[in-house]
Amino acid sequence: MTDGKGRKIEYLRLSVTDKCNLRCRYCMPEEGIRHLEHKDVLSFEELQTLTGILKELGIRKIRLTGGEPLVRKGVVSLVSMLPCDVYMTTNGCRLSEHAKALREAGLLGVNISLDTLDRDTFMKLTGRDELGLVLKGIDAAKEAGLSVKLNCVPIKGVNESEIEALCAFAERISVDIRFIELMPIGCMHELTGIPTDVIIGRLGPVIAEPVGNAPDLTGPAQYYRMNGSESRIGFISPMSHRFCDACNRIRLTADGYLKTCLQYASGVDLRRLLRNGADHTTIRSAIESAIKDKPAAHDFGSDTGSDTRRMVQIGG
Repeated sequence: MTDGKGRKIEYLRLSVTDKCNLRCRYCMPEEGIRHLEHKDVLSFEELQTLTGILKELGIRKIRLTGGEPLVRKGVVSLVSMLPCDVYMTTNGCRLSEHAKALREAGLLGVNISLDTLDRDTFMKLTGRDELGLVLKGIDAAKEAGLSVKLNCVPIKGVNESEIEALCAFAERISVDIRFIELMPIGCMHELTGIPTDVIIGRLGPVIAEPVGNAPDLTGPAQYYRMNGSESRIGFISPMSHRFCDACNRIRLTADGYLKTCLQYASGVDLRRLLRNGADHTTIRSAIESAIKDKPAAHDFGSDTGSDTRRMVQIGG
């Protein structure tokens, strides 16, 4: 399946809930949001139907997101229902409870958010005292045989002093770590990110040779090997080094809206089609049409057509 710009679309980010047990400052306000009603969230059977059609169209990888996917009841069983390779992005707080069952259900790997190793900073950033649970979840995921990557969003005045320490931690436990540039979406407007080039400059003594993009559809990260280690440092740079010309992903929100670009509100309401009795061919055609109109690139310097929802409502 290709879009109107000739890009091959193979990767679906699938949000299963807009609820989360943390209040990360760049994702959800402390007071929370008005959550979707239960009836408005796609059922597991509806997700199975839509992902089956998407697989026919060329989707090969699905990443479960939220909110926090592990707060959705029964999400382990959903993993076994999906037709493609399945991964998950999680805050890790409930991972120690579910890692073994997730692996047995067919989950291949997890990306775990870890923006700090300092308990006080974690509390300030997330509004919760759960760093110990996250670290326990990382251990459990590795023990269960899941592929593990750590995700960090570097923010000025928050965790910028911990970049080297986070790399050392990743090396010590033999996993990759990726630094993701902050994007101006929802709560993120209130914070200031740190550009990739600044981080690379700081990590010069740590970084060995570049090893290019991930070969397994994991995303747009540019990776470098750590000196004397098998662990890698990745950089996802949507602001300073846009990768839109190679974008291979689409998103499905928890309420069934297919988004073809993170920034823009354009797409198609698949829940409405599904629940109004649209047949397989009609839904497939609607997806193909939306993907053909996938924007060429984001433009966070302009608000024209932008999605105004919080990141937790869109899907991480």
